[in-house]
Amino acid sequence: MKILILGASGFVGKHLAAALRRRGEEVVEASLRDPEAAAAAAPECDGIVNLAGEPLGQRWNATVKRRIDESRVELPRRFLDALAQRPHRTAFYISASAIGYYGTSETATFVESSPPGDDFVARICIGWERGARRAADLGMRVGIVRSGFVLGNDGGALPRMLPPFRAGMGGVVGSGRQWVSWVHVDDLVKIYIMAIDGTDSPLNGCAPNPVTNATFTQSLGTALHRPAKMPVPTFALRAMLGEGADILLRGQRVLPQRVLQLGYRFEFTELTAALANLL
Repeated sequence: MKILILGASGFVGKHLAAALRRRGEEVVEASLRDPEAAAAAAPECDGIVNLAGEPLGQRWNATVKRRIDESRVELPRRFLDALAQRPHRTAFYISASAIGYYGTSETATFVESSPPGDDFVARICIGWERGARRAADLGMRVGIVRSGFVLGNDGGALPRMLPPFRAGMGGVVGSGRQWVSWVHVDDLVKIYIMAIDGTDSPLNGCAPNPVTNATFTQSLGTALHRPAKMPVPTFALRAMLGEGADILLRGQRVLPQRVLQLGYRFEFTELTAALANLL
């Protein structure tokens, strides 16, 4: 099978491309920054996985929010419009999304059938998924994977967290009560492969045992054999990230109900085991 990955140079994209090649698939890589050029690479592929998107871990302002929206809604639309002008054999289109789809809560638990939220990230995810479903009009099966907080040692947020924690300056963020619905990158890749192989979606790409930020902080400090008692005040985080701080200050408890019902067995169900593997 020949699979086009949009965003293959990113953290998850590199892991997915490697996993697909290990099982004998041919992987074609393209950037969504030029949707028309990416569409030119797609017609001879059996399937498409779109992992492209502006990074969320930066200080948000009007310009950054516009780039976040464009990368997840406008550029995929242009890609599919360009692909529609070409004869193609593509059978499936798998799109990334995020658990931000559900909005935030300290008390609610969300599963794949839960309704969407109404904050900025939720609205982005709604548009992201709505755009992906347009691929069905081109005769493609559509899959959606809503990723949680992805843990890996070669990308994502974890490597950026390690220096202060190793220096003994780690601590809870904000109240520490907000939920962290995490996932080891190896499990997330396998969930993507489930979607590629034909599993119904959407699928929540997160481990079955989310933790609070306070528990995450304690677990990371313990894994590094360092104290983690230097809290990050809300005002300091907002000064660094602007509105983007809300991703860290608010959370959501998300369970991979559909993934578990389909029989997937997570390699890393507990945060301590995931951190031990990565660190």
